[in-house]
Amino acid sequence: MSEPIDVHIPDKMFFRIGELAELIGVEPHVLRYWEQEFRIRPQRSQSGQRTYRRKDIVRFLQIKRLLYEQGFTIAGARRALLDPAKGDVAEEPRQSDVRQRLDDLRQKIANTRLKVARAWEPHVPRS
Repeated sequence: MSEPIDVHIPDKMFFRIGELAELIGVEPHVLRYWEQEFRIRPQRSQSGQRTYRRKDIVRFLQIKRLLYEQGFTIAGARRALLDPAKGDVAEEPRQSDVRQRLDDLRQKIANTRLKVARAWEPHVPRS
Protein backbone atom coordinates (compact mmCIF):
# COMPACT_ATOMS: atom_id res chain seq x y z
CA MET A 1 0.00 0.00 0.00
CA SER A 2 1.39 3.40 -0.84
CA GLU A 3 2.25 5.97 1.77
CA PRO A 4 -0.52 8.02 3.37
CA ILE A 5 -1.35 11.57 2.38
CA ASP A 6 1.51 13.94 3.18
CA VAL A 7 0.42 15.84 6.30
CA HIS A 8 2.63 17.65 8.79
CA ILE A 9 2.01 16.00 12.15
CA PRO A 10 3.02 18.21 15.08
CA ASP A 11 5.71 16.84 17.36
CA LYS A 12 3.62 15.73 20.32
CA MET A 13 2.64 12.41 21.80
CA PHE A 14 -1.15 12.62 22.05
CA PHE A 15 -3.86 14.36 20.06
CA ARG A 16 -7.49 15.05 20.94
CA ILE A 17 -10.25 14.29 18.47
CA GLY A 18 -10.64 17.93 17.40
CA GLU A 19 -6.93 18.20 16.62
CA LEU A 20 -7.03 14.91 14.75
CA ALA A 21 -10.09 15.96 12.75
CA GLU A 22 -8.32 19.16 11.70
CA LEU A 23 -5.17 17.26 10.67
CA ILE A 24 -7.09 14.64 8.69
CA GLY A 25 -9.53 17.12 7.18
CA VAL A 26 -12.79 15.50 8.28
CA GLU A 27 -15.35 16.19 11.00
CA PRO A 28 -14.99 14.48 14.41
CA HIS A 29 -18.16 12.42 13.85
CA VAL A 30 -16.51 10.90 10.76
CA LEU A 31 -13.55 9.82 12.88
CA ARG A 32 -15.87 8.27 15.46
CA TYR A 33 -17.67 6.38 12.67
CA TRP A 34 -14.36 5.16 11.24
CA GLU A 35 -13.35 4.01 14.73
CA GLN A 36 -16.37 1.70 14.76
CA GLU A 37 -16.01 0.47 11.18
CA PHE A 38 -12.25 -0.15 11.34
CA ARG A 39 -12.13 -1.23 14.98
CA ILE A 40 -9.80 1.52 16.10
CA ARG A 41 -9.71 1.84 19.87
CA PRO A 42 -8.19 5.14 20.97
CA GLN A 43 -6.85 5.56 24.45
CA ARG A 44 -8.93 7.60 26.87
CA SER A 45 -7.67 10.35 29.11
CA GLN A 46 -8.60 10.43 32.78
CA SER A 47 -11.46 12.75 31.86
CA GLY A 48 -12.70 10.22 29.28
CA GLN A 49 -11.62 12.11 26.16
CA ARG A 50 -10.29 10.15 23.21
CA THR A 51 -6.55 10.52 22.74
CA TYR A 52 -4.74 9.45 19.60
CA ARG A 53 -1.12 8.64 18.86
CA ARG A 54 0.85 9.21 15.66
CA LYS A 55 0.15 5.64 14.50
CA ASP A 56 -3.58 6.39 14.76
CA ILE A 57 -3.13 9.49 12.61
CA VAL A 58 -1.34 7.45 9.95
CA ARG A 59 -4.13 4.85 10.06
CA PHE A 60 -6.83 7.51 9.62
CA LEU A 61 -4.89 9.05 6.74
CA GLN A 62 -4.75 5.64 5.05
CA ILE A 63 -8.50 5.22 5.52
CA LYS A 64 -9.20 8.66 4.10
CA ARG A 65 -7.00 7.96 1.06
CA LEU A 66 -8.72 4.64 0.37
CA LEU A 67 -12.23 6.05 0.75
CA TYR A 68 -11.93 9.54 -0.70
CA GLU A 69 -9.15 9.32 -3.27
CA GLN A 70 -9.31 5.73 -4.45
CA GLY A 71 -13.07 5.25 -4.21
CA PHE A 72 -13.05 2.16 -2.00
CA THR A 73 -16.14 1.15 -0.10
CA ILE A 74 -15.88 0.78 3.69
CA ALA A 75 -15.70 -3.01 3.29
CA GLY A 76 -13.07 -2.74 0.57
CA ALA A 77 -10.96 -0.34 2.60
CA ARG A 78 -11.22 -2.67 5.57
CA ARG A 79 -9.94 -5.57 3.44
CA ALA A 80 -7.15 -3.43 1.98
CA LEU A 81 -5.97 -2.43 5.45
CA LEU A 82 -6.02 -6.04 6.66
CA ASP A 83 -4.02 -7.26 3.66
CA PRO A 84 -1.95 -4.42 2.17
CA ALA A 85 -0.84 -6.68 -0.70
CA LYS A 86 -4.45 -6.70 -1.92
CA GLY A 87 -4.92 -2.95 -1.48
CA ASP A 88 -4.80 -2.29 -5.20
CA VAL A 89 -7.70 -0.37 -6.70
CA ALA A 90 -7.83 -2.80 -9.60
CA GLU A 91 -9.02 -5.52 -7.21
CA GLU A 92 -11.70 -3.35 -5.58
CA PRO A 93 -14.25 -1.85 -7.93
CA ARG A 94 -14.81 1.84 -7.50
CA GLN A 95 -18.27 3.00 -6.55
CA SER A 96 -18.65 4.74 -9.90
CA ASP A 97 -17.83 1.47 -11.71
CA VAL A 98 -20.40 -0.39 -9.64
CA ARG A 99 -23.02 2.26 -10.36
CA GLN A 100 -22.31 2.05 -14.08
CA ARG A 101 -22.63 -1.72 -14.03
CA LEU A 102 -25.94 -1.46 -12.14
CA ASP A 103 -27.24 1.05 -14.69
CA ASP A 104 -26.25 -1.30 -17.52
CA LEU A 105 -28.01 -4.21 -15.81
CA ARG A 106 -31.14 -2.13 -15.27
CA GLN A 107 -31.18 -1.23 -18.94
CA LYS A 108 -30.80 -4.89 -19.96
CA ILE A 109 -33.66 -5.87 -17.65
CA ALA A 110 -35.88 -3.13 -19.09
CA ASN A 111 -35.09 -4.27 -22.65
CA THR A 112 -35.80 -7.90 -21.76
CA ARG A 113 -39.13 -6.97 -20.14
CA LEU A 114 -40.09 -5.04 -23.24
CA LYS A 115 -39.25 -8.01 -25.50
CA VAL A 116 -41.25 -10.38 -23.31
CA ALA A 117 -44.21 -7.99 -23.24
CA ARG A 118 -44.15 -7.70 -27.03
CA ALA A 119 -43.92 -11.48 -27.43
CA TRP A 120 -47.04 -11.95 -25.29
CA GLU A 121 -49.10 -9.28 -26.99
CA PRO A 122 -52.05 -10.82 -28.82
CA HIS A 123 -51.52 -10.81 -32.54
CA VAL A 124 -54.05 -8.73 -34.36
CA PRO A 125 -54.93 -10.29 -37.72
CA ARG A 126 -54.32 -8.04 -40.67
CA SER A 127 -57.33 -7.16 -42.73
